[in-house]
Amino acid sequence: MALTKKQKEVLDFITEYVRENGFSPTQKEIQSNFGFKSLGSVQDYIKYLTNGGFLMNDSHSVRGLLPSAVQQNSEEIPLLGNVAAGVPIEAIENTDTISVPVHMLGRGSHYALKVKGESMIEEGILSGDIAIIKHANDAQNGQIVVAVVENETTLKRYFKRAKQIELHPANKTMKPIIVKDKECEIRGLLVGLIRSY
Repeated sequence: MALTKKQKEVLDFITEYVRENGFSPTQKEIQSNFGFKSLGSVQDYIKYLTNGGFLMNDSHSVRGLLPSAVQQNSEEIPLLGNVAAGVPIEAIENTDTISVPVHMLGRGSHYALKVKGESMIEEGILSGDIAIIKHANDAQNGQIVVAVVENETTLKRYFKRAKQIELHPANKTMKPIIVKDKECEIRGLLVGLIRSY
């Protein structure tokens, strides 16, 4: 089933929106993005894309659109053990894998770690969450990183100062970890979270 240029633009917009936000746009957001005069136009596009198998549409949800490609595409990445969101704990490397939606993964290689501890709760990162990490050896100020300090692994917000590295928790009851530049090794950047309820 071929798509017109406009149908493909609508599908691409929905796909990209899901990739960036983790949920689909509402019909009003689609209408506003394309400047359609009515929601009827949006519904026509959704109907055509759904009938063509390009979209899944849960009519009971205002954010119920899911591009079929996003739904089907998942990738196995290594689940390497635990990372502390709290006092650093040793990362246990093992060879389990976990299936992750492709839209959570950008370029580069990725791995997953199970979060233990409460230090990042104000960022919405809870003990038991699976953190999706992109391999990286450096970071920008403010990014959430997996860092190794004295052979122990921790998940914190990274800040490089003149002569030191500060690893900030997101929990008012905890203090930052402050180390010299060479005492901190960046192992990756947080790009997503998976949570089981």
